[in-house]
Amino acid sequence: MLKSLTVTNFALIEQAGVEFAGGLNVLTGETGAGKSILVDALTTLLGSRADREAIRSGCESFRVEAVFDIAANAGVKAILDDQDIPLDDGATLILSRFLSRQGKTAILANGCHVTVGVLRQIGEGLVDIHGQHEHQALLRPEAHLAMIDSFLPPAGRETLARYRRLYASWNELGAALARTESDSRERAQRLDMLAWQTKEIAAAALQADEEEQLAGDIRILGNAEKIVSAVNRVYGLLAEGGRGSGGVLSDLADCRKELEIAARFDPALEAKMAVISDTLYQLEDIAAELGNYRENVEFDPGRLAKLQERMDIIHGLKRKYGATVAAVLAYHRQAAAELADITNYEERLAALTAERAAVEKDLAQAAGGLDTVRRATAAGLADKIRAHLADLGMPHAAFLIDIKAPARFTPAGSEAAALFSANPGEEAKPLAKVASGGELSRIALAIKTVAASAGGVGTMIFDEVDAGIGGQTARMVAEKIALVSVDKQVLCVTHLPQVAAMADRHLAVEKHVAGDRTQTVVRILDGPAHRREVTRMISGDNMTQAALDNAAEMINSAQLSKEKWKNKA
Repeated sequence: MLKSLTVTNFALIEQAGVEFAGGLNVLTGETGAGKSILVDALTTLLGSRADREAIRSGCESFRVEAVFDIAANAGVKAILDDQDIPLDDGATLILSRFLSRQGKTAILANGCHVTVGVLRQIGEGLVDIHGQHEHQALLRPEAHLAMIDSFLPPAGRETLARYRRLYASWNELGAALARTESDSRERAQRLDMLAWQTKEIAAAALQADEEEQLAGDIRILGNAEKIVSAVNRVYGLLAEGGRGSGGVLSDLADCRKELEIAARFDPALEAKMAVISDTLYQLEDIAAELGNYRENVEFDPGRLAKLQERMDIIHGLKRKYGATVAAVLAYHRQAAAELADITNYEERLAALTAERAAVEKDLAQAAGGLDTVRRATAAGLADKIRAHLADLGMPHAAFLIDIKAPARFTPAGSEAAALFSANPGEEAKPLAKVASGGELSRIALAIKTVAASAGGVGTMIFDEVDAGIGGQTARMVAEKIALVSVDKQVLCVTHLPQVAAMADRHLAVEKHVAGDRTQTVVRILDGPAHRREVTRMISGDNMTQAALDNAAEMINSAQLSKEKWKNKA
């Protein structure tokens, strides 16, 4: 349920805060006062395209905010939970949308930023909006099927979901078969190329870390003479010394010997002697290892040539199949798998054909079950719609929904056509061919009335759906809209006094000029003000006592009717 709407700098509205009630909320006012601006602001908040042209002239941005009570709306709660949007009291949802002339935008749900897509999901679960031109959607056959599906019982919805799953699988298998059959034209050429590539890579017997090891070995062999020369020099300095000395080891041994003598007299020198001793031992080990190293290093041009040849092979494979050895090996695995697929082409084609045939059998069964449940639902729905059409001044109207199985499988699974005849004895024909604008409007209202009693969203908006209607039909339309408000919260923009008389809350939308600026304001009308507005809608400026009494009688009658419906509900 929509509790409040706050609009700032949107079109003609500078600032408006509107509190809504349960039941029927009616918005009235002179033509051009801006009644539909509130609806436009709300639809923008619920995910419609935000247009900078909607920013009030002379302002830099607009903001629209609404507060909803979603205590009983499990669908919206699930969306919020999926998006990690908090719902602290379990009931209150605050939506806000901001747009500046520079294109800066912000969409918040309980203080959390959300995308337009998520906002639209939430909006679809909160409000059902029916505008004065929206009934034209009834002329599209796909809308007829969607209407039926929205009334399917739980078992029917599961049948529909199963059909859609099977159709998706059947369609994917068909695409795979088509690709497989198409690939067969290039199969022989591709087979030869893959066989040669996999053989070339396999023959190289690559190892994942081989390139790095080869590079190290080539570096050592290629510089063996420099390495041996340097090692010999270091070994000589350590063990033999230069320029007549006995080497670093001999000098360190002398140092240790002298410190041993001195430490006998000053124990503080023992630590330094220990450091020299450790260093001496480590250097002796290094000298021994260097001696072994220089004995084992050899310059082998033949081995170096083989290593370089191996590296050339790796570089050649990398140029063809990947930037690294790992990439080359990954390509080999992929090519081998593709080769296996092509080699087993006939088997794979047969397997796909058999799998698709099995899915097609299940799909045909699901399609039959779906047609059955749709026909049953369509028949019951048509009966309810006909009953409401009779109340709306078309007692002899014929309305039925024809469900047909398509010639081939389709994503929808069935074809539907709403057929209508307003006059007795006339054959029912597609709506697009026989229904007038006024008839379409009443058919749409009948459908909405049925939908209201079937559950769904908690708030419904009717934006001037009663345009062009008068007399007894206007009274019937008013009763239907009021009947919807027994089960739902309804917001109705109207010019009909019959609808306004039914209001649980009456909101007057007025346009004022202050200085050189025009602005729209919204007022809640109390009892006397409500009666005066209904009088204006009936009689214009003729505010006589008789006119006021007539309006009061209309309001009393309307409210009594509503009380009867509520008691029955």
